[in-house]
Amino acid sequence: MKLSLTTIEGIPLIEPGDNLVEIIVESIHQSNEHILDNDILIIAQKIISKTENRYVDLCSVTASKEAEELANEVDKDPRYVELVLRESREVIRKKPGVLIVEHRLGFIHANAGIDQSNIEHKIDNERVLLLPEDPDSSAEKIRGELKKRFNVDVGVIINDSVGRAWRNGTMGLAIGVAGMAALDDRTGSHDIFGRELKVTSAAIADELAAAASLIMGQTTERTPVVLARGFHPAPLKDNSQTGIRPLIREKEMDLFR
Repeated sequence: MKLSLTTIEGIPLIEPGDNLVEIIVESIHQSNEHILDNDILIIAQKIISKTENRYVDLCSVTASKEAEELANEVDKDPRYVELVLRESREVIRKKPGVLIVEHRLGFIHANAGIDQSNIEHKIDNERVLLLPEDPDSSAEKIRGELKKRFNVDVGVIINDSVGRAWRNGTMGLAIGVAGMAALDDRTGSHDIFGRELKVTSAAIADELAAAASLIMGQTTERTPVVLARGFHPAPLKDNSQTGIRPLIREKEMDLFR
C-alpha cells in the first residue's frame, strides 16, 4: 500500500458565504492535481466554520450568572465562557486556564472548540469562531457536490486540533466524516498467529486527520485542505458506520470522566 498526502495550495482566506467546493476545486486545478474515486479530502474545521459564518462577537454576548462564576474559577472572559456553556452538554474538568467540556456533538473538547486564532478580528480581538453546527452534514454536503460535479466517490473528513488524555500537545482529530467508515472494527478477525481479536478497532478517520494535520500546519502555512490517496477504507455496510458517532465512547465506558 502507498499512501500519499498532498496539500492543496492556493486556498484564499475564507469569508462567510463563500462557495467552498468551488474554491477547493479551483485550487486543485491550479495545483495540477485531480480527484479520483476513493480519494479522501481532509479539510480544516476553521474554513468550514468561516464559510458557515460561525463567528460571534463577544460584545454581543451577555454572560449568565453561571458563566460569571465559572469564569472566575478558570480565569477566562465571562462572555467567552458563556459561549462555551451554550455549545456544551457538561463541564468535565476545570482549573485556572483550563476548561474541558463535552461538546453538544458528543466529543470532549477544550473550550468547546471555540477559537480566536487565525481569524480576522474587527475590533480588540473580541471575535471568536465556533465549530460548525453539524460537521457530519457539512462533510456530506461537500462530498455530494464533488460527486455530482466529477462523478467520483470520495471520503471527506473535517479535522480539528485537540488535546488528549495521557499526552501533552495537540493533534488532528476528526470531528466530521462522510463517505467512509470512521472506525474499522476488526473484532472477530485474526492476528498473524490465528488468535481471534476481541476488541480491536482502528480509528481510521482520526488517523487520517492526524496525518493531514502534520502538513496542514498550525500557524501561517495556509494549507487547510489535504488530499489523501492510496488508503481504501472497507466498504460501508450501512450509514451507521460513517459520521463521527462511531468514534465517540459512551459516557458509562469513559474512565476519564
